[in-house]
Amino acid sequence: MYISASGGISFLFTAISGVFSQILCICAVLLRKSIRTRNSADQNKMADIDNKDQAEMDQADMEDVEEVEEEETGEDVNSKARQLTVQMMQNPQILAALQERLDGLVGSPSGYMESLPKVVKRRVNALKNLQVKCAHIEAKFYEEVHELERKYAALYQPLFDKRSEIINAAYEPIDEECEWKADEEEELTEEMKEKAKVDEEKKDEEKEDPKGVPEFWLTVFKNVDLLSDMLQEHDEPILKHLKDIKVKFSDPGQPMNFTLEFYFECNDFFSNELLVKTYKMRSEPDESDPFAFDGPEIMGCTGCQIDWKKGKNITLKTIKKKQKHKGRGTVRTVTKTVPNDSFFNFFTPPEVPESGELDEDSEAILAADFEIGHFLRERIVPRAVLYFTGEAIEDDDDDYDEEGEEADDEAREEEADEENDPDYDPKKDANPPPECKQQ
Repeated sequence: MYISASGGISFLFTAISGVFSQILCICAVLLRKSIRTRNSADQNKMADIDNKDQAEMDQADMEDVEEVEEEETGEDVNSKARQLTVQMMQNPQILAALQERLDGLVGSPSGYMESLPKVVKRRVNALKNLQVKCAHIEAKFYEEVHELERKYAALYQPLFDKRSEIINAAYEPIDEECEWKADEEEELTEEMKEKAKVDEEKKDEEKEDPKGVPEFWLTVFKNVDLLSDMLQEHDEPILKHLKDIKVKFSDPGQPMNFTLEFYFECNDFFSNELLVKTYKMRSEPDESDPFAFDGPEIMGCTGCQIDWKKGKNITLKTIKKKQKHKGRGTVRTVTKTVPNDSFFNFFTPPEVPESGELDEDSEAILAADFEIGHFLRERIVPRAVLYFTGEAIEDDDDDYDEEGEEADDEAREEEADEENDPDYDPKKDANPPPECKQQ
């Protein structure tokens, strides 16, 4: 949006005022209809009074009555206007229309540029050309960041490989490597620590000796909402065989991308030992809209073919439908194979056509896919043990709790404002609007 500090703020307030003016116009129309209806009823009532008591009432009395009615109507209109405005602002359809109107203002020229002298416009164009050059320098910055990620990924990898060996019982860590001082152990006495150690040893003797860390990656997936939403019950027996997940970055000189590698042990479901998902990225400004550049973005992804063993493909299911012949009336049963919800659909994402146009469902699937791929790369793989124990999840929840506390504070402030409002009537809020009632 090309606006100055003062001109932009003025324009934004003007735009918002215009939107609210439209809402107030709607309120006014509804109020006028309501008032006309009530006035008509009042006129009918007054006509009945005239017919019955015409002899007892003179013209002066009628004028007094009309004046009182007009005063009461004015107060009632103000009260109803406030009530109707509150109700309308609680209506999700009206709020959505308001938001859509405001969204439509983003990127709209403010009119300020058109008011500038030609010589100033010329200088602004020079500033915009400088901004384009800044965007290209920023792109180079992110390319070097990608090189640093590749460099440090090589340093992390030996640690991740050892993590995999411990998980899959290929390496047994020594006592020194297993020492960990948990927070709750800091205040324990030596006697209590010894008793706890004996109890743990007894429990270990009663159980079979497990190998490595059983169901490590399945537990991680189930602990993370973003991933657990993808899991189905029939996915879990397969993910118990997941041994490791690695992130591989593109080689130097190649287009920017990264690959997620899922390593599986031999299982009864498919013959693949490795499933891969590659995300293609772009890290340069778009010539048609260079100012929209905000760092690397995922442009597309490709999966791989899963070699399912016979009868084990959980991404498909068989359904039976009965069909009735229109003429003869006979019924037959038809068997069809249809897609089935599964985590393993992750490896067959929608293909992006050359035109780049996708339907809404495919766009939603790809958007979620990109989010999951980025989360696996940035959070899950580097900090897997903390998602296994739940510690990383607690950190994420703390962030949301802070936002929730702020929202609670705002709600309390709104309630206090309503109580201080002389026109506020708590009885009117006892029942929610029709669209908010639970079914």
